[in-house]
Amino acid sequence: MPDILFKKFSQLDNVEAIAIGGSRAGKFFDEKSDYDVYVYVNSPINEEIRKDLLSEHCSYMEIGNSFWEYEDNCVLNSGIDIDILYRNLDEFCQSIENVVLYSRISNAYNTCMWHNLLNCKIVFDRNGKLTAAQKKYDIPYPKKLKTAIIKRQLKLLSDSMPAYNTQIKKAFARNDLVSINHRITEFLASYFDLIFALNEKTHYGEKRLISLCKSECKILPADFEKNLVSLFKNMYNDNNGATALKDLETIITNIKQLVSEQKCI
Repeated sequence: MPDILFKKFSQLDNVEAIAIGGSRAGKFFDEKSDYDVYVYVNSPINEEIRKDLLSEHCSYMEIGNSFWEYEDNCVLNSGIDIDILYRNLDEFCQSIENVVLYSRISNAYNTCMWHNLLNCKIVFDRNGKLTAAQKKYDIPYPKKLKTAIIKRQLKLLSDSMPAYNTQIKKAFARNDLVSINHRITEFLASYFDLIFALNEKTHYGEKRLISLCKSECKILPADFEKNLVSLFKNMYNDNNGATALKDLETIITNIKQLVSEQKCI
């Protein structure tokens, strides 16, 4: 079924390329796996055109969602979910260039789009631009980028006035459960971003991070999984956060020790 959709989308003049991401782009999928489809365009596709194109093949459609990226979220007639994300190809390539070549980074998930580009399965490429981008950025992890991410994340974890550990301590002192959850989530986003950079690995995204780090990263802090599990267990214990904060400080100490041992900054 998706092959028919790919063919129909490829016949639209404003579609430059189509690629599959997620598990369907690799070896580890089955007939129940969802589809993550990226449609790269040079100008927007009218919603009515997309709705008409999809209606024959989908039992349910939500057209034009923009909670994260701009996308159509649908259920194929086979019962399998399909998420179709629409991206401007030039803007996407520029975003990769900004990170990989110029080390223009943010607070977390810095190399996710780079990972997405390198690991997607291209099924249509009108002028070869997406294939060319995939080849262009299939390069060793840049030293400048690695250093920039590690330095920024260390500051966010504990080495600056607005660092997450300070914010988390305040949240525990106020018994602000929502803030505790939010700040620890942000802390962990920076923490995993640092670990992937330290290992010169592109960022896999939000799912299965502990297991992915264990299987794909050779360099990990001492008691990596043990300390994370302990933090999760103690986040909401009624002891003013003393145990969770101790877990947090252990995690910070161990990652700093690892960075020091690796002599990468």
